[in-house]
Amino acid sequence: MLLDTAGLFAYLDDRDVNHADAVACFSVATLLLTHDYIMAELIALLHARGVDRARSLDFHQALLDSPEVEVVWVDEALHRAAAALLRERMDKSYSLADAVSFVLMRSRGETEALTTDRHFEQEGFVRLLRK
Repeated sequence: MLLDTAGLFAYLDDRDVNHADAVACFSVATLLLTHDYIMAELIALLHARGVDRARSLDFHQALLDSPEVEVVWVDEALHRAAAALLRERMDKSYSLADAVSFVLMRSRGETEALTTDRHFEQEGFVRLLRK
């Protein structure tokens, strides 16, 4: 499953309404995939939500160091493919990080995302967190 910003936040913050579901999804996943644009968004979101900076950075480092999590580093080709997708979806409010996720998921044949973001469903993926 793709680990999106909202899903990672829910996993980390036990006060989040989706925390238990995020933890459960993590425990049964056979693939944990994310990318560096999500990691950048995550740091900003954790800061904005008042999560302790040391805890935020420790979580970020744990994701980077985990042998179970594959972090894809966005190169020019992936960035350009995501930008092209944004141009094709002018009626949507997708972020660039969303578009990178969609392109990456399609290239890997991945269908599920640990997220609350409805944009994933708009692109035909399964959104694992509903609340």
